[in-house]
Amino acid sequence: MDALSIKPDGIYLDATYGRGGHAQSLLNRLGPDGRLIVIDRDPSAVAVAREAHCHDARVQVRHAPFAAMDTVAHAAAVSGKLDGILMDLGVSSPQLDDPARGFSFLRDGPLDMRMDPSCGPSAAQWLADVTDTDLIRTLREFGEEKHAKRIARVIMRARRAAPIETTRQLAELIENEIGRRRDKHPATLTFQAIRMAVNCELEQLRDALPKAVRLLRAGGRLVVISFHSLEDRIVKRFMRDESRGDTYPPEAPVTADYLQPHLKLVGKPVRPAENEMQANPRARSAVMRVAERTEVVYA
Repeated sequence: MDALSIKPDGIYLDATYGRGGHAQSLLNRLGPDGRLIVIDRDPSAVAVAREAHCHDARVQVRHAPFAAMDTVAHAAAVSGKLDGILMDLGVSSPQLDDPARGFSFLRDGPLDMRMDPSCGPSAAQWLADVTDTDLIRTLREFGEEKHAKRIARVIMRARRAAPIETTRQLAELIENEIGRRRDKHPATLTFQAIRMAVNCELEQLRDALPKAVRLLRAGGRLVVISFHSLEDRIVKRFMRDESRGDTYPPEAPVTADYLQPHLKLVGKPVRPAENEMQANPRARSAVMRVAERTEVVYA
């Protein structure tokens, strides 16, 4: 909330409502003339938001992925007028804790993993169709799984015998192949990688960041919380590049006067304190980065 530098009469966008913790904290700092637009790609989160804020005229709730924030902002007539945008990436605790959503290997349920169950293939359908090469690449790139080939091989062998349709089926396949680990379940990285692939999470992030900058007014803040090194790397590089200004060929005779940075970095990356990690272990990998919109107008 401090990073957003909230103005009582400002206009803000919570691009990942979840269960509304950030939204409610933001509303507590807004005055009667402030506005908050909340979006989420999960219909369950949208239903919770509409029920929670149905009597608050300051709040608008929309069902959309955060990569569609430009469409939502245009419909609300706030493009280029936002004082702050908050993006809290990754899966939410309610999604992890509901066995019917299929995100967790700790509870048996249908192998779904879609943040929006109303569209796109489920994880089970994705696994049924993916090639061996693409599965290995997904496990390596999104899960940074060192046993990617072995896990892909056992999945391919199993699906030839019968469809892999539940979280327990997949988790047990991996555990039987890799064995138990001391620090975490052997299926952790595989579940993470498949979830990111099914929901196109990195593609959504790459698409959303430039849109967020264009939606902010000068002095508006972009706050992004990442939980995965790949996400954080994308955010870090984007904010760094936007703070350096326009790029030109190395041989171009460009002086500093021509550089047009669209963002100004604010502070250093923020990580959870020890007491926060003890109270909320899921916060242990979180990294928050903050940038402020400059006066420069996009061409």
